[in-house]
Amino acid sequence: MSVLSLLPCGAFVMAAGFEGKRAGVVARSVAIVADDPLMVGVSIRRGHWIEPLIRDSRAFSVNVLDPSDVLSARKFADDSARDDDPFDCIAWETLQSQAPVLRRSLAALDCEVARRLDLEADCVLIVGRVLDAKVFGGPTGK
Repeated sequence: MSVLSLLPCGAFVMAAGFEGKRAGVVARSVAIVADDPLMVGVSIRRGHWIEPLIRDSRAFSVNVLDPSDVLSARKFADDSARDDDPFDCIAWETLQSQAPVLRRSLAALDCEVARRLDLEADCVLIVGRVLDAKVFGGPTGK
């Protein structure tokens, strides 16, 4: 058994929007980093085109994907087209920060950027203070 297999894992989409543009990306990892106030750390590939939207809006959402939701996982993959709006044809809404939230997710966290850590690696770590949260129930809405 690998030590890495013991770490918590799941599929998460980080999403952001600013001035009419929206983007999302499957996050490398998501973890709770503080309890009071509640904060999460999200790791994404360095240089992804979502970064300027997060920087300018100072907000993002973390959407917990249902493991059976292959559509969202594919639509928000690292190599998804930059010119297309990945939120077209997918139900979404906003919470307090106005970052897009996927209605087909199991649940979503709405976050305000607290810190961006530029790691000496292929990823950056963005820490957000959780402003709001919502449970949806997945693609079928159960």
